[in-house]
Amino acid sequence: MRMPAGWLSAWREFVRDRRGNVAIITAITALPMIATMGCMADFTIASMVKVKLANAADAAALATVSAASPVVATAKANNSVSNGTAFADSFFNAIANGVIASFKLNVTETSTVTLSSRKVTATVNFTGTYPAYFLGLVGKSTIALSGSSTAAYTLPANIDFYLMIDVSGSMGMPSTNAEQVRLQSVNPDNLSDYPTGCTFACHFSGNQGFQISRVGTTPANISTGTYPTNSSRINWSATPVSSCASPGTTSCIQLRADAVGYAVTALLAQANTTQTNTGTPNQFRVGIYPFIQYLCSSSTGGSNSCSVGLTTSLTGSTITNFAAQLANLLDTGANATLGSGGTHYENALNKMLSTVLPASGGTGSSANPLTYLFIIGDGSQDYQTQWNGNWSSQNWSPNASVPYQNSATVIPPNSVDSTDYCGQIKARGVTISVLYIPYQTIGNANASFASNEDGYANANIPHIPAALQACASPNFFFTASTPAAIQSALLTMFQQAVSTAHISQ
Repeated sequence: MRMPAGWLSAWREFVRDRRGNVAIITAITALPMIATMGCMADFTIASMVKVKLANAADAAALATVSAASPVVATAKANNSVSNGTAFADSFFNAIANGVIASFKLNVTETSTVTLSSRKVTATVNFTGTYPAYFLGLVGKSTIALSGSSTAAYTLPANIDFYLMIDVSGSMGMPSTNAEQVRLQSVNPDNLSDYPTGCTFACHFSGNQGFQISRVGTTPANISTGTYPTNSSRINWSATPVSSCASPGTTSCIQLRADAVGYAVTALLAQANTTQTNTGTPNQFRVGIYPFIQYLCSSSTGGSNSCSVGLTTSLTGSTITNFAAQLANLLDTGANATLGSGGTHYENALNKMLSTVLPASGGTGSSANPLTYLFIIGDGSQDYQTQWNGNWSSQNWSPNASVPYQNSATVIPPNSVDSTDYCGQIKARGVTISVLYIPYQTIGNANASFASNEDGYANANIPHIPAALQACASPNFFFTASTPAAIQSALLTMFQQAVSTAHISQ
């Protein structure tokens, strides 16, 4: 069979012609190119959707444990996070539902909220699928989506503050040098031994120094003279004050116990403000436990004539009035519960250890608060006792360094009592914070008075700080002399306790 003329030539020309190849190749490769671009679009959109869901999970976890969260509020008030899961779920859905609906996603979200060791932890998980459109061309109809977000919040620590305050005779020292001059110039106590007047607001029943400190002098500053010439400047007709808020006033002579008492009221106000700011009701409890020969204590929530037990009513009149009037507990030899005569840290610390403080330092939860013991005083101890004018001793036996019961020494362990009460307290996990109010040198010391009591007191002063610092927990030893410094130091002690508790727990 013969081909038509010219056919073979036309075929050859067609084969040699390249002008239509691009169109053919494009037509042949168009489908896989479109599929590839579609798959890329599917994965890009799926990634974007996953980011949006992850952002919703992050936001829900963070919102659940934010300081303003109702979940955190419930944890602070009730030690519970029972509303946590519902809150986290609701928060996630409020953000994610728009994305889920727009892209017709199939998403499952779950959350867990726990409270352990004061830490609220929220975890939000999601799993689901994105409906792929172009991937279906290659047999894959969905893209898996999943993610998880975790956030945590540490609750402010609940803390119990036990304030062990020295109200023995040496805390009857006037609060400033100027106040000492005022008292010494008009104080008739012990004139046979101190012709220029007694430096202390001498503290036993019948002595007039404490009475003068409550009625004050006029003018406010007495810089010269002695009792015989200045006694007419005592305001005997004045009504005795129950507390002395500041030095230099005509109505009273401020004593160290006054200054400590008003510093305690400042601490109470700061503690109340702090728990209000943290939104933690009853975050702090404070108790005041004075001591002389014995420590006076009350049960939690209770009070008596010489102490206030732990209370959450930080601005209530019971504890604020008690603190402001702390000087009224100074040793007058009339309070059998506190005893009289000396300064017995050995009895006070032993009672703190055996009957007042809890068995452990706590975890900081509302059910098991952290425990802080604040020891406030001048750190000078002696073992003498006094009642009805009869002098004796307790827990003392003579030795070379403490030959008399009124020979000053330092807190235990010392040459008389070797028991390390502070060490045992700290071993329970209790933090001890010490405010040392330096014992002032007795300038008109009389070596012939009471077996050189003043001489032993002066010689003991250099040994006090080291003993108190050894008693204190690390970084919790403070020193303050003036009323303003005492208040500042006590507030610093409180703030350090709160911040240390937050960091360590």
